Amino acid sequence: MHIRAISLDLDDTLWPIGPVIERVERSVDAWLQANCPEVARAWPIESMRALRDKVASEHPELAHDFAAQRRLTLRRAFAPFQLGEDWIERTYAVYVQVRNEVECYADTTAALTRMAARFPLVSISNGTAELERIGLHGHFRFSVSAGEVGVAKPSADIFHHACERLGISPEHVLHVGDDPLADVVGARDAGMRTVWLNRHAAAWQHEVKPDLEMTDLDALADWLDDHPGPNPLPCP
Repeated sequence: MHIRAISLDLDDTLWPIGPVIERVERSVDAWLQANCPEVARAWPIESMRALRDKVASEHPELAHDFAAQRRLTLRRAFAPFQLGEDWIERTYAVYVQVRNEVECYADTTAALTRMAARFPLVSISNGTAELERIGLHGHFRFSVSAGEVGVAKPSADIFHHACERLGISPEHVLHVGDDPLADVVGARDAGMRTVWLNRHAAAWQHEVKPDLEMTDLDALADWLDDHPGPNPLPCP
């Protein structure tokens, strides 16, 4: 099947997300201690995290929109202190800044450069990362987020949205991601070809299998270089 474009997940595919979220929580807490100490005392990191989880469980309609969840969490935390929307936005700005201070995996930049030289690349993410802030936007034609589309992976709608913007049928788009369900099963159900980026040697536990399994992006770029023909993957 002819590959004409590649879509990539972001968090835990191009960079590890765990350390980023930890820095976000510490930075927001430090900002609150410096600017809204009464809020910081009422909502230490663990309590703020629990409140965010509570907001998420109470608002399944926001499951695709982490930005809305975060703002609603801050709104609830600030409410008893009669701090207005401007304080929420100032605090949220700290979140946005640190959320986009990522440390890419060692293979990310070089592999993106190699792949972008041959294929249009797009990102498809459930998260709130901004490639322009991060400095990777030059590799991509555009980015698609769950908050923008209104649905999250593994819904086929978000994958189809990306394919429609590309002007390429799903069967000619190869999706790359770390999450077996959100990335591999979701993209496969949308009619795309799939690469499971399995950086940690996990075991596959789903009936639907990826077309390819790679340990890192360098390995994928190597495979693409070794299969330059029009039909590098067999028909499913």
